[in-house]
Amino acid sequence: MTMKIKHSMIAAATLGLLFAGTGCRKYLDVNDNPNVARTVTPQLLLPSAEATIGSAMGVDFQINGGIWAQFWTQATTSSQYKTLEQYQPGANSYDRVWGLFYNQALTDLKSLDSIALATNNKQYAAISRLLQAYSFQMITDAWGDVPFTEAIKGSQDNGGITDPHFDPQEVVYNGIIGLIEQGTALIDPTDPSQPGADDLIFGGDMDLWKKFANTLKLRVYLRLAYKNPAQAQAGIAALYASGEGFLEEGEDAQINYTSTPGNQNPLYSEEVGLSRTQNLVASATVVDSMNANNDPRALVFFLKSGSSVVGLAQGNYNAPTNTPVSYPSPVTGARATSAASAEAPVKLLTGYESLFLQSEAAARGWGDAGMDEELFYRGIFANFLSYGLVDNTDSSAYSDYVSGAYWGMYPTGGGTEEKVQHIITQKWFSMTGNQGFEAWTEWRRTGYPTFFTVSKTSIIGNIFPQRFLYPNTELTRNANFPGQKTVKDKVWWDAKD
Repeated sequence: MTMKIKHSMIAAATLGLLFAGTGCRKYLDVNDNPNVARTVTPQLLLPSAEATIGSAMGVDFQINGGIWAQFWTQATTSSQYKTLEQYQPGANSYDRVWGLFYNQALTDLKSLDSIALATNNKQYAAISRLLQAYSFQMITDAWGDVPFTEAIKGSQDNGGITDPHFDPQEVVYNGIIGLIEQGTALIDPTDPSQPGADDLIFGGDMDLWKKFANTLKLRVYLRLAYKNPAQAQAGIAALYASGEGFLEEGEDAQINYTSTPGNQNPLYSEEVGLSRTQNLVASATVVDSMNANNDPRALVFFLKSGSSVVGLAQGNYNAPTNTPVSYPSPVTGARATSAASAEAPVKLLTGYESLFLQSEAAARGWGDAGMDEELFYRGIFANFLSYGLVDNTDSSAYSDYVSGAYWGMYPTGGGTEEKVQHIITQKWFSMTGNQGFEAWTEWRRTGYPTFFTVSKTSIIGNIFPQRFLYPNTELTRNANFPGQKTVKDKVWWDAKD
């Protein structure tokens, strides 16, 4: 069965607005959305674009990434995501999310950019370019070569390009860096024309947007660590030389939701649309490793089955339906029958991810020399803090973990690759149920964790999926479509043996 998505709607309550998903929009061309009003304001376009990105990352990317990152697996009592476990999703599985990015989010962001500059709202333009960079990185990390230089140019006054060429991923990555630099140059925290509540991510805090820009740029360069280490090192060195800061503890770029219908976590809304069927259950890959490390986050990201947290072997949906297994907890938005799932945020770029990125840069000798160990532990602490495992009065859960868990103790005397392995594996634990796509992407880049297991129902053999399939909408409607890939084909930056 192919992935069936119910289009969610997200309300920006502080503005009295309602932002629709794709329910009333047609998948026409990736460059032209006839439903975009030509006279809208930056205050309308920004939350619309952010809400759409939240829907894309919170549903399709979270489900696909969460399963292929081996946080979740298909339940034995249902069937919605069997094709993902078989490593054979249909191309039509990705029509919706491709359209969310190209037809909606990027179209809104391009309009926001031009309108903001024309009306002297430069801070909106800055955010627009940073979110374009973020969106294009998600798109190219999922699909590889994608429309970039000719994207969103379908209108006659913008080139009339209705069949955009697909750019090589290297070109897209260089373009992403350019967008980040353009957005950063526009940031001015003293500018009186700043967003407020219409910015669903940072509430118009331009200092945080600058940190977001630097952190995103660090992520982009580290993605090239095995493909083009010279470019990665030079870019990171220049980033550090600028003296600008990165996201820190508690400074998560995320979209928050409420229990109000229409403003609920998009994954939970998807589950409600599927009659609250619990398709997603805990994968034994992450649960067994957490249990072996006495990791208290097991009880945060999952619910007990009986007296403990229990995982199902990846892809073992043919096991007896009474096989004990834990469900994702409401903090992930993935517990179908819990109303608390409605309030789970969608995390785009977190403070703990930022600290792990900085730790890796330092471990490679490209960042703050000698700070890799401290940043590693700060990353763990930030993740514990984010989920209420530490507070101002009690940090015992963190102390116990970093003093006794194998993956919680930094290999100070180890080589660079051993250190990177600990950093990425710890980042993977931290992203359980909250940044599934990024965790899977980092596994593709580094090969860590090394203890993934091939799905028991894989139909492509003893290998893992490496990319999304191009959507049917491109295959059938774009004359310059370069041809379908398979899930076995690696993307350009995936160069590590």
